[in-house]
Amino acid sequence: MKKKVTVLGAGFSGLSAAASLARDGMEVHVLERHHQAGGRARQFDHEGFVFDMGPSWYWMPDVFEAYFARFGHQASDYYDLKRLDPSYQVFFADGDVIQVPASGEEQIELFERYEPGSGRALRKFLSDSQYKYETGMRDFVYKPSHSIMEFADLRILGAMFRLQMFSSLSREVRQLFTHPKLIQILEFPVLFLGAKPEKTPALYSMMNYADLVLGTWYPMGGMHKIVEAMTAVAEEQGVQFHLGQEVTGFEFSGRNMTRVQTTGETYATDAVVNAMDYHHLDQQLLPGQFREYTAAYWDKRVMAPSSLLYYIGVDKKLTGLTHHNLFFDADFGAHAAEIYDHPSWPREPLFYVCCPSVTDPSVAPEGQENLFILIPVAPGLEDTPELHDQYYDLVMERLEQRTGQDVRSHVIYKRSYAHRDFQKDYHAFKGNAYGLANTLFQTAFLKPRMKSRKVDNLWHAGQLTVPGPGVPPSLISGQVAAREVIRTLTPEFRHT
Repeated sequence: MKKKVTVLGAGFSGLSAAASLARDGMEVHVLERHHQAGGRARQFDHEGFVFDMGPSWYWMPDVFEAYFARFGHQASDYYDLKRLDPSYQVFFADGDVIQVPASGEEQIELFERYEPGSGRALRKFLSDSQYKYETGMRDFVYKPSHSIMEFADLRILGAMFRLQMFSSLSREVRQLFTHPKLIQILEFPVLFLGAKPEKTPALYSMMNYADLVLGTWYPMGGMHKIVEAMTAVAEEQGVQFHLGQEVTGFEFSGRNMTRVQTTGETYATDAVVNAMDYHHLDQQLLPGQFREYTAAYWDKRVMAPSSLLYYIGVDKKLTGLTHHNLFFDADFGAHAAEIYDHPSWPREPLFYVCCPSVTDPSVAPEGQENLFILIPVAPGLEDTPELHDQYYDLVMERLEQRTGQDVRSHVIYKRSYAHRDFQKDYHAFKGNAYGLANTLFQTAFLKPRMKSRKVDNLWHAGQLTVPGPGVPPSLISGQVAAREVIRTLTPEFRHT
């Protein structure tokens, strides 16, 4: 008789865990409070505009291909993937706009134009980044990180020096490059990891390899196409989805969960993979004796930023925008300090504009434009409609100034989304958008544990545990959690 495993949440980690568990012989039930799978990667439409609600960058395509390959598929079975060129463009305060090309040779030419000799430095930097990426993917990210002993083999220990675990990304970049614009381009990817460059281990320059070498891609139809693909894979494996079911509590026998309670049903279970907010389950849903951590522990965690988001429909085509646009026309250091050092609403924030209709005509009515705007902000702030309006005017004024066109008078749809929405929709701790920051002391076995020490049949997956924030890491987290469940429930099974 098959063992029953209940997965809580249908975001990337939950979908990944569910399909992997079913593939290896489990009866899997996914409980999702929303009526649509995807978690932060849900999608909504309005009069011909199709908006991805969260993730908009498709990096690390090898992770997705490896995932689908485990089920005999490839990404192209489900969606049309296009490489973006330019990958993105960056607006600076002096009016300069840099388009980052997809071609490696063109990237070298770009760097040389701004800093003679930096082309050779870029080759070295990316060679080191490739080593970190390949070593990290092979030896680190697919480990459950239960203890430091998982990393105590000679190959991993021998790689530690070259991985630069104890140096910062900022220091590594500044040792090779001096031009401030090139430095900003190379430091920008750590925004996905949720920490300042000077607080992020140089190990994570692996993200520059993901950015500049593996490239920036886009699934036609939007990022929700990945969710649809992963849902189809899970259903093919026999996973049963129960949408509109919010988890409210658990029944126990000793140290084991035996039933999961929701707003509508009760589900018997042999094991649980929690793929919803770790803090919410730990502090709100579990009885005191089964909580993994104290409230004080959680309060001391360094969280990745939250975000103030805008979903905007424009009734004309816009000029001067590519698919991904970074507005670095303000003081990065000041904005970072307002996120991490003294959390407050930023005075003059950097921001990001995604215009997917440049690439994909299906996400906006003909002759119109779809905009997604993101301002990184500190978690735990109070947000109000008045603040949303204030920052809307601020970023739109700069968008209009930098691109030389009127946009606001052509906006026919606008929706904003911030801390309170993340808390309401996802029970997100402090209203965070990305999860736990990847600082040195929140890496690997120093993150919240994947395996509960208090509940014998509970595992966690997602952005608040290993390997960390972001879409590919969340997908990997679900796979790792599933493997650990299988090892416990069927120890004789050889997982591949």
